[in-house]
Amino acid sequence: MSRFVFPAKCLRILMCVLQVLLPAAGLLQLQDVKKTCCEFLESQLHPVNCLGIRAFADMHACTDLLNKANTYAEQHFADVVLSEEFLNLGIEQVCSLISSDKLTISSEEKVFEAVIAWVNHDKDVRQEFMARLMEHVRLPLLPREYLVQRVEEEALVKNSSACKDYLIEAMKYHLLPTEQRILMKSVRTRLRTPMNLPKLMVVVGGQAPKAIRSVECYDFKEERWHQVAELPSRRCRAGMVYMAGLVFAVGGFNGSLRVRTVDSYDPVKDQWTSVANMRDRRSTLGAAVLNGLLYAVGGFDGSTGLSSVEAYNIKSNEWFHVAPMNTRRSSVGVGVVGGLLYAVGGYDGASRQCLSTVECYNATTNEWTYIAEMSTRRSGAGVGVLNNLLYAVGGHDGPLVRKSVEVYDPTTNAWRQVADMNMCRRNAGVCAVNGLLYVVGGDDGSCNLASVEYYNPTTDKWTVVSSCMSTGRSYAGVTVIDKPL
Repeated sequence: MSRFVFPAKCLRILMCVLQVLLPAAGLLQLQDVKKTCCEFLESQLHPVNCLGIRAFADMHACTDLLNKANTYAEQHFADVVLSEEFLNLGIEQVCSLISSDKLTISSEEKVFEAVIAWVNHDKDVRQEFMARLMEHVRLPLLPREYLVQRVEEEALVKNSSACKDYLIEAMKYHLLPTEQRILMKSVRTRLRTPMNLPKLMVVVGGQAPKAIRSVECYDFKEERWHQVAELPSRRCRAGMVYMAGLVFAVGGFNGSLRVRTVDSYDPVKDQWTSVANMRDRRSTLGAAVLNGLLYAVGGFDGSTGLSSVEAYNIKSNEWFHVAPMNTRRSSVGVGVVGGLLYAVGGYDGASRQCLSTVECYNATTNEWTYIAEMSTRRSGAGVGVLNNLLYAVGGHDGPLVRKSVEVYDPTTNAWRQVADMNMCRRNAGVCAVNGLLYVVGGDDGSCNLASVEYYNPTTDKWTVVSSCMSTGRSYAGVTVIDKPL
């Protein structure tokens, strides 16, 4: 997995050198020199530099490099838009990027949030471009709740009559019966058709039976597991997310202490690096990404369950507190659907009981609100998001370890049961990939599990993956990443 990528500053200096070298190579008809330069830049493609390399390739008529840099930007859109290069693009370049059918995004929300971030970067100058930008945001494809709670409340939208027209178009689309939506043809109602990158599932640390450093990856295409760089120190019961091309292991338990530390893993370099500590010690926390921020939710600090929540800004490398939950929740599962962050079940240390309650966080209002309860109490449930639905998988209620699964639909504010897993599992990792929901490891009440199974919502069936992890582990962090090129 290892591939050396030059630091951004060094790469900029190298590109200045190539600015001189490439025209000279063209004049002297040294095509091998030009080819070697382009191959080098292609090897350096990364979310933080691909737009600069794309501009360089365009300037010097390096057609193949231009196409590959453009494809890379489309495939890594969610991470690219967090970069300084994106924020410094001109209006034509932003429109060209966000109008592409090939953007690889989990939701059209990513495009809307990218537009708002770009405009706010130089608001006085750029707010006049809002209508041009919103023409390329496919608002009809967003959930109704997101349109009402986020888009309609955005001041940049409110201040533009043309933007309001696009919002009205989206609302009308949602009011139409399904068969009539087909007749409402516009570029904004057309689904994007990304070229999917191959994926890896990363399983980090965990209890086996003590906290471990081991990290292993599952290659979905090859259907096999392999070891990658170990954690800097032992860690279990941590939060885990994939953001800006990096895997973040947040808090947890090192075998003796609950920790505030956070480590990030670069899959290209196969290397771990420490980032800023959280404000609070947290183990058995939930972690998720919302609007480009990493949220650490609840958990246990060694003496009490936590209701507090804090967020991490990768650009400033700083953590800050946001509104606390209404309930203390350790062993809590979290997920993001429709621009809202959900905290599912867990354990309330104050009343000493496992929870069936669920609440959601609105970042715009900085408020937590209770929603419909699950049908059963679940602490240590795995939580995943698939097709804009929130799944609560397994968990336990006291000594009873569950194999049952239920799913929440935000449009109806209701939970329903789906097929049981093949095994009882608590403290398992959950992730969604390629239209399937994977559940990894955990424990069944007596031993840690190395097995993995996945749920197919089309057939309502669970299937055990033939290849097990090398180590049975519970309380491991699990996420899915793009396989490094």
